[in-house]
Amino acid sequence: MNLKNKILVCLVALIGLSACGKFEKFRKSANVPTKYKAAVDYYKKKEFDKAGILFDEVLPLLTGDSTQEMATFYQAKCDFELANYTVANTHFKRFSEVFSRSEFAEESIYMAAFSLYKDSPNFNLDQTGTLSAINELQSYLNNYPDSKYREDCSLMIKDLRKKLEKKAYEKAKLYYKTSPFNIASLKSAVIEITNFQRDFPDSDYNEEMAYFKVVSQFDLAKSTVEFKQKERYEEVLKFYLEFIDKYPQSSFLKTAEKWYTESQNEVTRIAKLEAEYKALQEKEKSNTSKIATSPQ
Repeated sequence: MNLKNKILVCLVALIGLSACGKFEKFRKSANVPTKYKAAVDYYKKKEFDKAGILFDEVLPLLTGDSTQEMATFYQAKCDFELANYTVANTHFKRFSEVFSRSEFAEESIYMAAFSLYKDSPNFNLDQTGTLSAINELQSYLNNYPDSKYREDCSLMIKDLRKKLEKKAYEKAKLYYKTSPFNIASLKSAVIEITNFQRDFPDSDYNEEMAYFKVVSQFDLAKSTVEFKQKERYEEVLKFYLEFIDKYPQSSFLKTAEKWYTESQNEVTRIAKLEAEYKALQEKEKSNTSKIATSPQ
């Protein structure tokens, strides 16, 4: 490293130490206005980590002061910018409650909901946080229908619902994949697919789900005890007809038709056995009656 570069590195280091020392000086300061001003300056320079620390420390000392409102709002904004979304949500909510008449109250309510959106987990995790985000965004839209954030909120809700949709799809598909010869899983597959179709009627996955429903119900009928088979095969026929009615050009059609044909054959076979059994019972009943009424 040449002399010029060494001098440059030293200068950068000295500036860094100076800045660090200056920040620590503000932290130790007992002068509330000075500490508040430093926090605001750091915030405006987008040094949110330093600003957040100073706001956290100075806020308890600002109760009743004219600067308390902005300090509370800036503190929440720092949390948001630092991706501390759960804390940001709490702080924005507190701001909107304490300063309900503030010009920043509406923005604070929006930011509280936005924080939950940013904190929403991946689709394969528990979606409680996603549901909370949807509820808060929808509540904001209901209360501020003409808000400048209206379109953003609508897009966020749509994005979150896509996450719920993907979660429900994967859940139903998992039951379908792991269900062979497992009656409980087969029942769950049909139930989850039915729930999916109800909750997400416009989903792009619905064609595939409708096919899986036919297959799952067929496997359920095939695996179940004999006296329930006819009813469950008839459900296969019903699900197949619903499927082809909605997706007449589906790529799954040929395979689904196989389960339909087999189910028809099974319904016919079981109906024939039932008729033969009923005829046998009638014959036995008739013979018993003749024996009982014949002269001794």
